[in-house]
Amino acid sequence: MSVFDIIGPIMIGPSSSHTAGAARLGRMAKIIAGESIKSVTINLYGSFAKTYKGHGTDIAIVAGLLGLTEENNDLKDSFEIAKEAGLNFKICEMAKGASHPNTASFDIITESKNIFIEGCSIGGGNIVITRIDDFALNLTGKFNTLIIPHRDMYGTITKVTQRLAEDKVNIANMSVVRKEKGVSALMVVETDQKVSNTCIKKIETINEVNSVSFIPPL
Repeated sequence: MSVFDIIGPIMIGPSSSHTAGAARLGRMAKIIAGESIKSVTINLYGSFAKTYKGHGTDIAIVAGLLGLTEENNDLKDSFEIAKEAGLNFKICEMAKGASHPNTASFDIITESKNIFIEGCSIGGGNIVITRIDDFALNLTGKFNTLIIPHRDMYGTITKVTQRLAEDKVNIANMSVVRKEKGVSALMVVETDQKVSNTCIKKIETINEVNSVSFIPPL
């Protein structure tokens, strides 16, 4: 743990958990969605739901969904910017349903898909993405990260790691979860180096891979 995990990041707003962390949750959701967001329902749980108006949690999350960072002076105007950008959003207070008090979930609609993302703000501006659609995971945004939905077939993981090795990319952490044997799975690969577009395109050519999303460190 570093001193910045304790005192939090440079930011606009009163709270590292409820403002900076909230903005990072929104930004991570935008990156994971991978396409322009047409509309989003933002569900707030626990402490987020109780105090979001006073802490500006809703404003920060919308700012993140627009791609704004927590230190951006435009964060406070995110609702107006969203309206100008054509981003339709709705805030919902949820009475229960999350294990962590500072949890938000996103029901996102893009041009081509619907996607559900859930995460929590754990203090000092740090976040964890805990679910994408039906897949539970633990994504912190501290590493270069590849999110790879794919068919659950033997050899797929080897093919992905081979392409990373060819590009001299070292894997820091890796997890694979699946719905059921032989159907759909999700691979999350955190790396020490940035993954080049060339390497990403090579991974996308793997028959079992549905898509590849790259997330730089937040």
